Amino acid sequence: MKEHISKQDLHLFEENILTKYRKNDSPLMQVLQESQNLYGCVPIEVQEVIGKHFRISPAKINGVVSFYSMFTLEPNGKNTVGVCLGTACYVKGGERLLDRVSERLEINLGETTKDGMFTLAPTRCVGACSSAPVIMVNDNIHGKVTSDDIPNIIEQYNK
Repeated sequence: MKEHISKQDLHLFEENILTKYRKNDSPLMQVLQESQNLYGCVPIEVQEVIGKHFRISPAKINGVVSFYSMFTLEPNGKNTVGVCLGTACYVKGGERLLDRVSERLEINLGETTKDGMFTLAPTRCVGACSSAPVIMVNDNIHGKVTSDDIPNIIEQYNK
């Protein structure tokens, strides 16, 4: 795995973030969330600093990061694309749309494009069943999407 964070940034993370939680009995989730917000992920280097600071095994920290879908080891792209695969969207062609988005971006689920612009995220029901099939890009819902719509949707965010 490549190094994401410089030694200086790790030192600043320890000074500015970790010291805020010294009196907290169980700060791990809050610290991991701060790392995710700050760096866009919780890289191994940060996990090691957290472990040393709070005397928590790296295996336990990595277990938490791996278990919760809100945490990632690699930074997400600038835009997160999700194709709804809830029942209504699935029945109306959601899986086919997912294949088209994957082809268009040249990535699989959970991956980020080489240019860092897009991450294709697993997505379940987004509560827009009347607009099925649905694609979400960041917080924007695109409804009644067809395969022909995908290039235009992707292009809107490719700036």
